[in-house]
Amino acid sequence: MSERLFTVDEVNALIPKLEHLMTRMQRRGAELRRAIGEAIQLRGSGEGPISVSELLRLRPEVEPAAREMEELLREVEATGGQFKGLDLGLVDFPAEVDGEIVLLCWQFGEEEVDYYHSVEEGFARRKPLTSRQPRLLQ
Repeated sequence: MSERLFTVDEVNALIPKLEHLMTRMQRRGAELRRAIGEAIQLRGSGEGPISVSELLRLRPEVEPAAREMEELLREVEATGGQFKGLDLGLVDFPAEVDGEIVLLCWQFGEEEVDYYHSVEEGFARRKPLTSRQPRLLQ
């Protein structure tokens, strides 16, 4: 986990950038899912999951989408956030709430970060933030 702790205001300032990145990731993810489905049909579904190298061998035209997806993921992580999933568009940010290190939990489409969860728990266990904003430890 990152050493840096975020405040609610810091995460909220990142949301426009995260919205832009996640919009692009969602678009590329849909494109790659279609290509994966087509590649599995080409080689037969009985062989288990498909690797990236096999996908690119069977569907070389999706290489730019795969590269862009990797770059977008790096950009999300460069904000200090932890990418947690494309389907829900989740990004977590380390913070301190009431003396405990937690993760501020932002979901694609939310205008502000309004939830957090413990480091051990995930999205399903997120709790609403109170009026107390997480502060940065020095």
